[in-house]
Amino acid sequence: MWAFDEHRLGLKPVLRRRWAPRGRRPVAVGRHRYEWLYLYGFVHPSTGEVVWFVCTGVDTELLSAVLAAFAEQVGAGDGKLVILVLDNAGWHVSGDLIIPPGIELMFLPPYTPELQPAEHLWPLANEAVANKHFATLADLDAALSERCRTLAAMPEVIKAATSFGWWPAATPPSPSAH
Repeated sequence: MWAFDEHRLGLKPVLRRRWAPRGRRPVAVGRHRYEWLYLYGFVHPSTGEVVWFVCTGVDTELLSAVLAAFAEQVGAGDGKLVILVLDNAGWHVSGDLIIPPGIELMFLPPYTPELQPAEHLWPLANEAVANKHFATLADLDAALSERCRTLAAMPEVIKAATSFGWWPAATPPSPSAH
């Protein structure tokens, strides 16, 4: 059982509080520009495994391609079913969405982001861009990609952020009978 969500990040800065010496204002360089990238995050909360995609938008066609890439990466298909928990965004519920073999979508109730484990990935991802200025989307893409690689190597951090008490525990595959 995996969870999925997407997160918009752009050239508009993510501002955070900073320490500064008494009497001095902290400086965070930024210029509001409305150009965006979208971070698609798949998380397996019980193991802390993550699969990331940095994309240029959100729509049904792109989500179909991302789902196919995800299914291939986790080996979904004949003999392996992956249940994917996601919200009810328009491009998630579209009749035009192509769902690859081995993937079954399970939708959360409307207006319940607190139930979505993947929502808890975004504060971790934002650390790469907080109080930083990026001149281009390529610079932002590089920073996000590096942060995603770092987080993928930290399953215990991911697990701590995304695993809820009610989420099913990981069960090892049963040995095949010969």
